[in-house]
Parts: sequence; structure tokens; C-alpha cells
Amino acid sequence: MTQAISDAAAARAFRQLVAHLQHRHDAQNIDLMGLAGFCRNCLADWVMAADHADGGTMTKDQARELIHGMPMNEWKARFQSEATAEQLEKMKTSVAKNKAAG
Repeated sequence: MTQAISDAAAARAFRQLVAHLQHRHDAQNIDLMGLAGFCRNCLADWVMAADHADGGTMTKDQARELIHGMPMNEWKARFQSEATAEQLEKMKTSVAKNKAAG
């Protein structure tokens, strides 16, 4: 990152990202993975890891509910569709690019 972002600005931007993802249920996790190499579940995992780094005890289920805006199983039942072979291949290619980022 070339310019520092204040913690307050980062927190506001993060909350806006979460609100956006909770509003845009049509953006499937598989499509997010295919385009950007991360999805709601990844974001939840990062939140959980950050919480643990600060001494917290957030569970995976709690983190996913925080990001999805509802329990994960409910979100999947309401909004997740079956991934196509094309989506899975695009995701595989995209996620491979993550290795370079560390």
C-alpha cells in the first residue's frame, strides 16, 4: 500500500463493504472468487483471524453470520445456487493468482 489509511477510515470502508455484500445477494460467492479471488467466506475468515489476533474467540459461524447478515446455512438456502463447471474453472484460475500475493 502506498498511502496509509487511518483505522477509522478503514473501519468505515469495511462496514460499507459488508453492507454492500449483504445487499447484493445476486453476487454469488463463486463469482466473487472467480473475479477477485475472495468471497464473503474469505472475508469472514479474515475477520475471525483478526479477532483472534486481538485475543478474541469468534467462531467461524459467528464470523460468517456477521458478514452474511444471517446464519450461513440460511444464506446458502436462500441465495446460493449450484456452481457451474465454468464458474469453478474461473475460480481455480483466479485463486491461483492469490499465491503470488502471499
